[in-house]
Amino acid sequence: MNPEALSGAASIALLSTIVFLLLAKSCQAIARFVGSTSRFPASIMHEPAQRFRDEMDHLTRRLHVYLTSALVFVVVFAVSYFLRPGALFSTLPTWQLAIILAVLSVVSLYEAYRFVTVLLARRRAAFLRDANIAAGHELQKLTANRNRIFHDVPCGTGIIDNVIVGSHGIYTVNIVARRTRKDNTVRLTGDTLEFAPGNYSLPLGEFAQRAQQLARELRKVLKHDVRVRSVVAVPGWEIDSQSSDEHLIVNERNLAMLRGWKDQNDYLLNEEVEKLQKLLAARCMRFGKK
Repeated sequence: MNPEALSGAASIALLSTIVFLLLAKSCQAIARFVGSTSRFPASIMHEPAQRFRDEMDHLTRRLHVYLTSALVFVVVFAVSYFLRPGALFSTLPTWQLAIILAVLSVVSLYEAYRFVTVLLARRRAAFLRDANIAAGHELQKLTANRNRIFHDVPCGTGIIDNVIVGSHGIYTVNIVARRTRKDNTVRLTGDTLEFAPGNYSLPLGEFAQRAQQLARELRKVLKHDVRVRSVVAVPGWEIDSQSSDEHLIVNERNLAMLRGWKDQNDYLLNEEVEKLQKLLAARCMRFGKK
């Protein structure tokens, strides 16, 4: 192989690819700016797994840019190499050509690493999206007792996957998405969720804190203390046992169990339900101000 021809072709291809990347990212930024509003901002709310849907769209666009950039590089490199642009580097010594090739190799490896990273992140986001959609659609069946379900609810500095507000009380439903294995059982021991075969556990303190934070925020609206119950859904897993009543552990198929987890002291008046639902609806507007 001719180092001069390789260096010239790779340089032209890399420069063309960089220009293409800049143009593509600029077009994406303009598209996000132009398409960031809605004609019906007061009527469009978060859907189940909304933030994971958005992340999937974002990662998919990035993948398309990387794939198209790789195609641009290959095409430009092939055309430039066969056109023999070696004259661009004919006066350079061999060691400088080697440095140029090394730099181009490092840049190419870095872009390949970024591509693989985005690909894996998209795969993870797709799994999170599907788990949240499965649970969210099951929640939509809980329409009795003036229940209304809100998705991706901002609370303090975090996000609650789902919140149910109805006459029988308030529930947070957070989703724990983990790929199943042959023994797909999970149990709640104290405040820790333990997955079989015992090599992974997840403390649920953060979910409890979000429920308490939401209770404090809703207390300001109702002017009295309210209890927010914490439900944790683990799609695809079978619930073995739970030794604590601070959380209710369910999967996507038996979410209706939370209807039996109630206390008359947690019941809300109709006007209180309306106040809280109005508050959460304003928080969860898809295109509204947060």
